[in-house]
Amino acid sequence: MNPGEPRRSSGRASGGASRGSSGRAPAGPSPRRIAFDVVHAVARDDAYANLLLPTRIRRARLTGSDAGFATELTYGTLRSRGLYDAVIARAAGRAIDRIDPLALDVLRLGAHQLLGMETPPHAAVDESVRLARQVGAPRAAGFVNAVLRRVGERSLDEWQTLLTAGVSSVRGILAIRHAHPEWVVDALADALAAEGRGAELDALLAADNDPPRVTLVALPGLAEPLAADDPSRTRYSPLGVRSRSGDPAADPEVTSGVRRVQDEGSQLAALALSRARPATPGERWLDLCAGPGGKAALLAAEARAAGAQLVANEAVPQRAELVRRALAPVAPEVEVRAGDGRTIGDTEPGAFDRILVDAPCTGLGALRRRPEARWRKSADDVAPLAALQRELLTAALDAVAPGGLVAYVTCSPHPEETRAVVDAALATRADATALDTPAILSRIVREPLDLGPGTAAQLWPHRHGTDAMFIQLIERAAH
Repeated sequence: MNPGEPRRSSGRASGGASRGSSGRAPAGPSPRRIAFDVVHAVARDDAYANLLLPTRIRRARLTGSDAGFATELTYGTLRSRGLYDAVIARAAGRAIDRIDPLALDVLRLGAHQLLGMETPPHAAVDESVRLARQVGAPRAAGFVNAVLRRVGERSLDEWQTLLTAGVSSVRGILAIRHAHPEWVVDALADALAAEGRGAELDALLAADNDPPRVTLVALPGLAEPLAADDPSRTRYSPLGVRSRSGDPAADPEVTSGVRRVQDEGSQLAALALSRARPATPGERWLDLCAGPGGKAALLAAEARAAGAQLVANEAVPQRAELVRRALAPVAPEVEVRAGDGRTIGDTEPGAFDRILVDAPCTGLGALRRRPEARWRKSADDVAPLAALQRELLTAALDAVAPGGLVAYVTCSPHPEETRAVVDAALATRADATALDTPAILSRIVREPLDLGPGTAAQLWPHRHGTDAMFIQLIERAAH
């Protein structure tokens, strides 16, 4: 496989006419139509594919190869959208902003079938023309046919060679070959270089394009304890387990809420705070930016086991409601608030023993599972996010009690969102110290983690198989 080529999956089950694996036309929307609806909602409404697609698949009652086809077509198209847009612009002879949005999303889906899947070319083109008519762009059918036939005249490798001709920088070439915006490549390269791992950039970008396996967290004291010899256990988290099927909802413990879909890196971020040292009964814990509630559920289970009390705060009322729903089956006693986390240091100074600051960020660490995220943000988003992150961390350091712990966490390895935020906060605080987070994690994980230098723990998809979570534990000095 070409190093920049999206992972291929067979489109033969639905590669000809839009038919189910039984050979009969499906009663509901076809896999291609579902993929179009999700891709178009992402482009038009900033929808989140990982939330919308499973719902659409369930409603259409797609299973087996049809569900797999819709999933690969959706995520693969979103993941490589920037690359496919460049291919489409060349093949169409016009800029993509001059192409009707409906036709453009049909072309993106067709390009992925031609260049990223094993769909027979005639099926990819013919079904894309049919789709254009179905979604309200009948006048564009001939245009779609012509453009995709030109796209199919070259392989992905040939298109990449054509698009990178004249690009002088290595990072620019990697950006095209791995379908990442160049500013993202620059940020990831700088983060790796800070650890002395600059040579791993190609491997990291490739890992971002590999769909992750679904992992679950078994909430302690609620889910069945994991057997020590369970082969489905994850490498690092003592509570992690790999989903036995592609549909976690088939697990009754997931249905009941005592197991949750959660990346192993997110599990370690929460456990770094809850298990950094033994808790004293009666401690107060705070999840400062709790939405949508995944880490809050794990912290709630950990707090209950330790005799501690958790408070969950979320700035956006709608997301606070998501936190309530996430906690209701397992920890209805948790107080959930909707408020600006930046004020917590003024309203409740020194009131909490442990605080998790899972700060809003660019999300560059979760590009495997949120394929559209790389195209949703821009370099201009980093500075205001970093300013917000500094304010949240400063507020948390004011709200934590003397001798208490703060965990600063981002699902981004961008240097301006990670080490720079911590350094800026600590530069003004004589009463706060960065703890050796890798050493603390080494007492928690099942297998040793190969982490970089310094007091922070930076996880990586290509090294650890997790999202690129950044974790820094900070202790406020005791009086």
